[in-house]
Amino acid sequence: MKKQFLILVIAVMAGVSVFAQTNKKSIEVLYFKANLACCKAKACNMLESEIQTIIEKTYTDGSVLFKEVKLADDSNKVLVEKYKAQSQTVVLVKKRKGKEISADVSDIVKQYLTDKNKEKFEADLVQRINSFIKRKK
Repeated sequence: MKKQFLILVIAVMAGVSVFAQTNKKSIEVLYFKANLACCKAKACNMLESEIQTIIEKTYTDGSVLFKEVKLADDSNKVLVEKYKAQSQTVVLVKKRKGKEISADVSDIVKQYLTDKNKEKFEADLVQRINSFIKRKK
């Protein structure tokens, strides 16, 4: 009897969790990544890690999700073509009322790679994401 009750409680909690996640509006941050030689891969991995850390630290409620998209994977071909992505392309995506809207924020990444100002990069990225969240169309 206790086992059945425990299973029922777990099933209900899992169902509520899945229901809450599917109804929750969220933004995806797509980070497009190429298979690179060792030195370039380290820089690309560092940038990916920094973006992911900023998102996880700033949006702890799960409203913004980070997703790595490997350019070489055939399963990602549609996304790569859709966003005309190259290595280190960063795109914000959200679905609203059955429509998808997106914004390329790779300019912030390029600026960061040039000036190496991590604080400015973080502030600019968060500001662009917040503006995108509020965007109606």
